[in-house]
Amino acid sequence: MTARTPEEVVAHAAAAPDLARLDAEVSDCFACDRLVAWREKIARERRAAFRDQEYWGRPVPGFGPADASIGVLGLAPAAHGGNRTGRLFTGDRSGDVLFAALHRAGLANQPLSVAADDGLTVAHTRLFAPVRCAPPDNKPLPSERDTCAPWLHRELSLIRPTLRVVIALGAFAWAAWWPVLTRVYGVKAPVPRPKFGHGAEVEMPGVPTLLGCFHVSQQNTFTGRLTPVMLDEVLARAKAVAGLA
Repeated sequence: MTARTPEEVVAHAAAAPDLARLDAEVSDCFACDRLVAWREKIARERRAAFRDQEYWGRPVPGFGPADASIGVLGLAPAAHGGNRTGRLFTGDRSGDVLFAALHRAGLANQPLSVAADDGLTVAHTRLFAPVRCAPPDNKPLPSERDTCAPWLHRELSLIRPTLRVVIALGAFAWAAWWPVLTRVYGVKAPVPRPKFGHGAEVEMPGVPTLLGCFHVSQQNTFTGRLTPVMLDEVLARAKAVAGLA
């Protein structure tokens, strides 16, 4: 069933009995007209380097096992990354940085992620985004974030039994976490909200620990704002919180 309105997103997300069904529902969402138009435009026109490839051009579901103890919360799929390959952080420079770090941490079986069928697997880790479609200028609107939120909330509900820690990649992901507390865990978000920062950590009873990390975007990695060592330290902390260290 295709979700074409915010109300249908709520209903379809709530009805998904497992991650496989949820991922299928996410991939067939048409609820945000601006995002649908953009993702399909990019898929039609394509970047010259990928001219001979068939773009995914649809919403991108989460990736990782159903019993994950670590969550990695990003922003949205990249126009020529996840929107092309159909898997988050796959086929773009951000993914190169992230999966190399996950591999160093023993959480991925290989350091590169270039295509959905490249054999990559992740252990103990689930990757997801607050917005499931590639947005223009990589900037989703608040209304698009809110429309997409039920997908994230249902995903977190399904992995709730094992999830121990969530890494928020950037301020957008950090802000997207607070509604999860009420929707998924029945806990009021703190007021004022804890400030995002690299290495920030928020512990609350009954909910996963939240860790802040600068996003793995080229803007951060090319300028040295986020280094491999800094990313390794966040992943090491996440493993320790999850009991994997």
